[in-house]
Amino acid sequence: MVSLDPRLIYEARRRIGSWIWRTPLRHSRGLSRLIGGEAWLKLENQQVTGSFKPRGVANKLLRLKAEAMPRELVTASSGNHALALGYLSRMLGFKAIVVVPHGTPRVKIDAIRSFGVELRIHGSEYMEAEEEAKRIASEENRIFISPYNDVDVIAGHGTIALELLEDQPHIDVVLVPVGGGGLISGIAVAIKALSPKTRVIGVQPSASPVMYESLKRGRIVELEIGESIAESLLGGIEADSITFEICRRYVDDFIVVEEDYVREAVRWMLLKERQVAEGGGAIGVAALLAEPDRFRGKRVAVVISGGNIDSELLLRLLRG
Repeated sequence: MVSLDPRLIYEARRRIGSWIWRTPLRHSRGLSRLIGGEAWLKLENQQVTGSFKPRGVANKLLRLKAEAMPRELVTASSGNHALALGYLSRMLGFKAIVVVPHGTPRVKIDAIRSFGVELRIHGSEYMEAEEEAKRIASEENRIFISPYNDVDVIAGHGTIALELLEDQPHIDVVLVPVGGGGLISGIAVAIKALSPKTRVIGVQPSASPVMYESLKRGRIVELEIGESIAESLLGGIEADSITFEICRRYVDDFIVVEEDYVREAVRWMLLKERQVAEGGGAIGVAALLAEPDRFRGKRVAVVISGGNIDSELLLRLLRG
């Protein structure tokens, strides 16, 4: 059975402390009224590069640097992981190729290029970009940095839970966005080690509920991917991904939300919380908007995983 020692998460926090920011946990009055309880927002949209991703990437690259591993890297990403890799590669002296799928928001593409990485656009969705990145890794003898299927990356992401429970120890439920599962895997391991009664619930868009369907069927499955503004959560899962087993062991439940609620969540974050959140980053709020009675009277923490949304899309959402 695949497992992750919680001590690796504490080690990750010591390792990455000077490279990432401790993000705020903010009380939401509006969402608290909605659920008749307490709602707290863990604002990873305020993290370095605008998402939670530098936590895992910093932990991975700092370990590679300490072990004097080769400095030639390649990754695949729908945007936020690539931003983190670009930023930290430049800071730590690595050279990286980043493969993104067509349809990656312009705001993310421009930001990735600004870090001086070699950007390649390949495929219509994430898994096609990942296959291309692995081909490059094999042919050019580069190290492939997975956005989710890597113990070091997962441990780095788990540091979010350490901060969350230090700021608010009495949490009943944590809502976490899920794509490949790297974020929720790290958070769930840490939560269950420190607060076993706290429920960890993953949230996915109806356009790409791959982890939810895989767990329901007992194996990793392929699904047809639809369109969504939660593009950071779209795509499949590697056949050997360790996140599948970690989610099966530590994650309590999943919620799949329809696109209208994702759009409303982005609007809510800007208009009610004065926070810019991308679709995938706000999807935990979408779950509260869609099913408030499910959380009635509970203390709920929502991980706002990123804020890198295209400005034109945001304006369209605000216009309704």
